[in-house]
Amino acid sequence: MGTQFWTRTLGDAMNGPERDDDPPALSAGELEGFLAREFPNWGASGLVIEAVWRGGARLRQPCQGAVLRPGGTISGPTMMMLADVAMYVAVLSAIGPVPLAVTTSLNINFLRRPAPADLVAEAELMKLGRRLAVGQITIRSAVPGAKDGLVAHATSTYSLPHPQDS
Repeated sequence: MGTQFWTRTLGDAMNGPERDDDPPALSAGELEGFLAREFPNWGASGLVIEAVWRGGARLRQPCQGAVLRPGGTISGPTMMMLADVAMYVAVLSAIGPVPLAVTTSLNINFLRRPAPADLVAEAELMKLGRRLAVGQITIRSAVPGAKDGLVAHATSTYSLPHPQDS
């Protein structure tokens, strides 16, 4: 199985999501199967892959008791995990099943306190090179009628292994 890399520039990313006819390297079902095999606790997270396209993904974190913190809001660590997993899925949607792709940085800005409701993260790769993938993640509250719903924004970089290492 050959891993194919592609490059997308920041200028392209500024023009909106790339959702052309180029299919993702793995479907949502294949990604969920891969994550279940590689991460035994995947099912306990409650995360759902809602959509995947080459270089991007949308995931949902259901609002469950374990993700709430005092004050009735979603915890920061939950939002960080959601951002990290969304970016990982976006990377895998572009390069295929490479378990050794790892986070090298994750910077998150919490913009407003989310209501106790599902959260939806959308990750987009801004650049994918041979050794690094850089992307951004938006996290929105799924509360119907919420103004914009944006609760957090993150940027992340992933280190990609040499093909012979994966």
